[in-house]
Amino acid sequence: MSILEDKIKRILSNYHQSFSTKTYSDENNDYDILMELFGISPDLKRENRQYWGRELGMLWQLIITEIFKEKHPQYGDALRYDADEPCDLVAGSDAIDTKYRIGSGDSGTLKKFKTYGKLLRDEGYRPVLLILREDNLPAAIKACEVGGWKILTGQDTFDYIQNQTGVNIVQLFKSFGNEFAINR
Repeated sequence: MSILEDKIKRILSNYHQSFSTKTYSDENNDYDILMELFGISPDLKRENRQYWGRELGMLWQLIITEIFKEKHPQYGDALRYDADEPCDLVAGSDAIDTKYRIGSGDSGTLKKFKTYGKLLRDEGYRPVLLILREDNLPAAIKACEVGGWKILTGQDTFDYIQNQTGVNIVQLFKSFGNEFAINR
């Protein structure tokens, strides 16, 4: 696991540097494993929700992609169809898209989920959404389900990752202790 840990630590270190230099409101007071890893409080996150949502989402995608790349025997890169990228990676017959949280209910976003789900199913894949947080917009989750996505959130996401790769992501993050806590 040391090669994987080193790669993940490099990703986390890059974000740690970015988060530490960033100067900055849903009144959600829930923490998640990425917020805990960096010591990001709900108050700090509320100061610039769009920034934190975007950055934590990209971080989540990079980490999950790296875990699957290193540990899943049937890993494949993101699928691309013209300008569209309906998933972040492939693991066997699962086309996996990663989301930190789904909070947008605009019609374009919902249509995209439905379209991508159908496209992936038509190509013979099972569309799987690995969502870190559990406080997702119900309308967006429903649109994903209608689009044929298998939706996993919170602990179900962590269990799926461990079943597919053998990596207990919660335990892995806890092993880093406060190494990546930002000083604010």
